Amino acid sequence: MLTTLAVENYRSLRNLVVPLGRLNVIKGVNGSGKSNLYKSLRLLADTASGGIVSSLAREGGLPSTFWAGPEKITRDMRAGRVPIQGTARKDPKRLKLGFSGEDFGYCIAMGLPPPADRMNPTAFALDPEIKRECIWSGPVCKPERVLVDRTGPSVRIRTDQGWQLHDGGLNLFESIFLQIADPNTAPEVLMLRETIRGWRFYDQFRTDPDAPCRSPQLGTRTMVLGHDGKDLAAALQTIMEIGDPDEVAHAVHEAFPGAELSIAQPGDCRFAVELRLPGLLRPLTGAELSDGTLRYLLWVAALLTPRPPQMMVLNEPETSLHPDLLPALAKLIVNASERMQLWVVTHSAALADELNRGADVHLIELEKELGQTQVKGQTSLDRPHWKWVE
Repeated sequence: MLTTLAVENYRSLRNLVVPLGRLNVIKGVNGSGKSNLYKSLRLLADTASGGIVSSLAREGGLPSTFWAGPEKITRDMRAGRVPIQGTARKDPKRLKLGFSGEDFGYCIAMGLPPPADRMNPTAFALDPEIKRECIWSGPVCKPERVLVDRTGPSVRIRTDQGWQLHDGGLNLFESIFLQIADPNTAPEVLMLRETIRGWRFYDQFRTDPDAPCRSPQLGTRTMVLGHDGKDLAAALQTIMEIGDPDEVAHAVHEAFPGAELSIAQPGDCRFAVELRLPGLLRPLTGAELSDGTLRYLLWVAALLTPRPPQMMVLNEPETSLHPDLLPALAKLIVNASERMQLWVVTHSAALADELNRGADVHLIELEKELGQTQVKGQTSLDRPHWKWVE
């Protein structure tokens, strides 16, 4: 389980260190930085799959994602005695992302490449470079706990015989997770890579009239609901066969008292969702369900997965849901947090309140001051101990 997330110089997250628990609820007014915090976590996940450079490119490139304010905000600036203004930069401009848990921690620092060499021109001169990467044991990075240390293209790995330099230089546009995940020389890299790749993000469920989950789909055993929800019927059927069918029935009853969920299985091996409601002579098909009803069933399939990840992140799960469904969704999320670490990023104060009634809920409210996102009410005593690798 992650216990700390740290972000520096990413959009409004100038210097944010967030303590984490089993169930983390991120809330705040519009523009407070919730989406930036969510995207920073997605970027961390992209390091393990090789997509961080392309993800930054889709956001406009590294320069557009840098903190746009001054390197340092002085007391006079905070008090309004002098205007917010830039000064001569002392430190290199770096986008830094990191996390730590009880066993391991990881951080990465990315920056702009040096001016193009006329002798070796490239069409990718705007691609960011990885300047530093580090893996350490324990929750806090200390020199004696560092296991893998990368500076630019060179990497050293701690072994029983001491530090060992990795043969050959690394590509500056790829993480160590793609280049040295060797089970013999660097087992920590491989283990952490697979852990990060197992994180699951849900934020793009389709419920429009043409959404695939509304129509019958070819069904196979589906342990993990797809990020777009198109395999909803197969995922629900899988849970009812090899997961906990009683949990599915209970979750449906909590939201729609008296309703019965079933999965139609015609002879062509295509599965379709059907929901029988009290008073109706036939079940409603996926094409007939409201956006909110369908989206709730998608959350049932995602959260009751027979193969829970170490961490699941839900971005605005309240979208399209009627307020009356929020208590049922909150119970579903709280129960799921007993099997995995959960993040819930929400605009809904009602959902946050419902979740806050559950056990072991870590409420994180974000706010902005002078353009930078911070945890509301966080003091230096509340801020987790975090140290970036120099």
